[in-house]
Amino acid sequence: MAEYDLTLHMIPLLDRQLVFPLLEFVSTRDVYKAEDMLKAKFELLSHTSMVDFTGSLYKDIHDVDELPAEFAEKRAEVIRKLEESEQKTEHIREVIENPEVAGSLRQDKLQNMKLLGESYQCTPEMVLELYNYGQLQYNCGNYGGSADLLFHFSILSTDPELTLSAMWGKLASEILLGNWEVAYEDMLKLKETIEKTHFKSPTEQLQQRSWLLHWSLFVFFNHPKGRDGIVDTFLLPQYISTIQNSCPWMLRYLIAAVVTNRRRRNMMQELVKIIQQTTHTYRDPVTEFVEALYVDFDFDRAASKLEQCEDVLDQDFFLTRAVDDFLENARFFFAEVYCRIHKRIDMVGLSKKLGMKQEDCEKWIVKLIRDTRMDAKIDFKDNTVVMNPSYNPIYQQVIERTKALVFRSQVINGAIEK
Repeated sequence: MAEYDLTLHMIPLLDRQLVFPLLEFVSTRDVYKAEDMLKAKFELLSHTSMVDFTGSLYKDIHDVDELPAEFAEKRAEVIRKLEESEQKTEHIREVIENPEVAGSLRQDKLQNMKLLGESYQCTPEMVLELYNYGQLQYNCGNYGGSADLLFHFSILSTDPELTLSAMWGKLASEILLGNWEVAYEDMLKLKETIEKTHFKSPTEQLQQRSWLLHWSLFVFFNHPKGRDGIVDTFLLPQYISTIQNSCPWMLRYLIAAVVTNRRRRNMMQELVKIIQQTTHTYRDPVTEFVEALYVDFDFDRAASKLEQCEDVLDQDFFLTRAVDDFLENARFFFAEVYCRIHKRIDMVGLSKKLGMKQEDCEKWIVKLIRDTRMDAKIDFKDNTVVMNPSYNPIYQQVIERTKALVFRSQVINGAIEK
């Protein structure tokens, strides 16, 4: 379903080498022509130093056995630069890899540079060369080497712009290595740095937050704490504003995280408000399912959109492994709303709306009633569910509506202090 494929939306907000796994995934789903995908991969990586890999792509595209001379020339140039950077950084790498030196470094970067300069003859130019060498290693696809070099640079450099750039490079390297624990920590540090940094313009900060939202998807959907983390991050006021103004398609991932995490089901009402505010800028079956269910209470339309969600999520790089989990929990939300606004529910009709066999639906409803503690009973004679309406006391309604005020007040105070 190319109509709902988000790859083209994401490419401008991801690093080239982070885009490549998305293109590989899309290639397996036959969303676009195979020839076009090969050309896209070649164009994507031709601006990197991965000469051998781009050469193999060139052969596949043009159906040739020999490469033009320019590939050999570029390969020789890359090797020359690698050897040159290795020599330039040899001394400082030996110094910072010494356990005694590493143990003597402190939070004060100026003091660290003074120590390295006076005791080990390391200069700021040597530190800068760590950044250049790390960037070169990343462009060659050596993500382990780039992660180490950029980490050392970031703890020594006194240049805030290059330090921020190194943090982005380190995060990308850890993502591509699949080191999710380290990547999760790096992402949190980067998020904190972005919020503390005074950028030249609000647009620049918006761009940094947009990048973080997209890069974080790799981490959130692979880390054990990811589904809690994405909700906590995406629902922060500054990131909700970023989503609404820069990348409304990110709502798909926030909805998926809330739906598949029943511990966060209380966030659904807040999420519905956000969907209503952005419905004019972005819509897909995932957002329309929530809208049909919680805004319009149109259960036929919600059921139809839920069927479409299965295809949409299966074609999504980040959500393809969560399809079954999403459908199971989405049915839970559907049935919960359906049961709360009906006094008597026909099991046959409900099973059709949920796309389940009647026998499975009956067992599932019994579990739903038990898990949500609904005041209901199943009449097996008439094959219906009979609901006993219940209403929250007024004081409980007040608590529910005001419990987020303290958190929001703290956020506002923090923004004012900045």
